[in-house]
Order: sequence, then structure tokens, then C-alpha cells
Amino acid sequence: MSPTVLRIRHLPFSLLSCLSKQATPTKPFQRHVSTNQIPSPTPFVPDSKTFLALIGRGLSQHAAKIPTWESLFTLSSEQLRKVGVEPARARRYLLWWRDKFRKGGYGMGGDLRDVQDSVAHVRVVELPREPSQKAPAGPDAVRKIIVNLNPNTSAEDSTIRQLKPVERLKVQGAHTIVGPFVQPVKGTGGSVATIRVQEGMWEQRRNQKVDGGERRKVQVRRKRKLEEMKKTRS
Repeated sequence: MSPTVLRIRHLPFSLLSCLSKQATPTKPFQRHVSTNQIPSPTPFVPDSKTFLALIGRGLSQHAAKIPTWESLFTLSSEQLRKVGVEPARARRYLLWWRDKFRKGGYGMGGDLRDVQDSVAHVRVVELPREPSQKAPAGPDAVRKIIVNLNPNTSAEDSTIRQLKPVERLKVQGAHTIVGPFVQPVKGTGGSVATIRVQEGMWEQRRNQKVDGGERRKVQVRRKRKLEEMKKTRS
């Protein structure tokens, strides 16, 4: 057995571990997003510019840096940093919304299908109650739902039944549509309204920091308590 091997065997274990780590080639980890994970745009969110405007927090200013739908859903956090999306919390927020959208999570209007020039029309329609439901006489014999349907489109009951009721909206009173970002159409008595793409419609507001935020809360409160104790003693 060679003297070199003997000397290596008698080295401390901690040093041997260090040498083995240095000898092992390492490759930096970089997350790669497959094109299979790119969701399809929706009529309400047809491009990256609209997506950035909807989620707010000033991210629409970076629209030129993320020009395509594919780049919106494939750029990594490091790549977003290199193209100039700052600060880091803006990148985290964008990645959070990107993942949510990929899983089918939308803000107001995201799943609407009848959209023209960034405007969706919604209206109240009345349908007979299902046979399984109690159908009392009078106004209660029908149920009212809000659907995404162009006011110029005439639809039979069979077609309307296939439409999905618009979430986050409700009928108030006889036929008035109420909900976030709803603009009633004049002359309809509130039974027809529009939902238009707006800056920050889907924005998740940042919580106001209390006592310096989560990271510094314990330190700030402890310092405050010490100051109160000093004032009590003096």
C-alpha cells in the first residue's frame, strides 16, 4: 500500500468530508418551466400586457420586458431579474399569480368567454326552476341568474341553461346586478352591466406592516417593552 493512501486514511474525518465535497462537481440548480405548463390565454386575458395590468402593483410598466404569453409563463425569477423586473417582491408576486393562473385561479372576469375589446357584458336572465326544485306560483316560480352574454344576442332557454353563472355577482332586488367592477348599462334598470379590464383589478393588496412586519416584530416589541420598563423605574 502506498504511503499516500496511508496518509489520506489517517486524515481527520471532517477534512476527508470537505475534500470529497470539493472533488464532486456541482451544477447550479435552475428551474425550467416546460412549454406544456403554459396555460391558454382567455378572452378576458388575451396577452401578457393585459395579465400584468390586471394583477397590479405597477407590473404593467414591465410589459415591454415580458412581451409574449410564452415568456410570461416561462421566465424564471433570475431571468426576470436580468430583464429588470424589480424589486424581488415584485418578482415573487408575479410568480405567485402566474402559478395561480396556471391552476385555473382567476380574478374577477378571468373566466368570462364573451368578451369584445376588453369588455364583457353580463345580464340577468330568468329560468324556470328545475323539476327537482319546489316551484311556487308567482315570481318565485323562476330563478334569476347572471350570465355572460352580449345584450345584442338573443338566446333560447336551452342555450342559457348551458351558460355558467358569473361568480362574485348577485342579483339585488328585482333585477339589479351588483358586484365588483360592475358598470350598469344605461336604460336597462341595472339588469345589464359591463365588466371592463382595469389596472389592478386582481391586485392583492400588501398588508400594512405592524411593528416593523413579521421579521422585526419580536425585536421591535421587545425594544418597546424595555423602554416602557425604564420609564416605569425612573
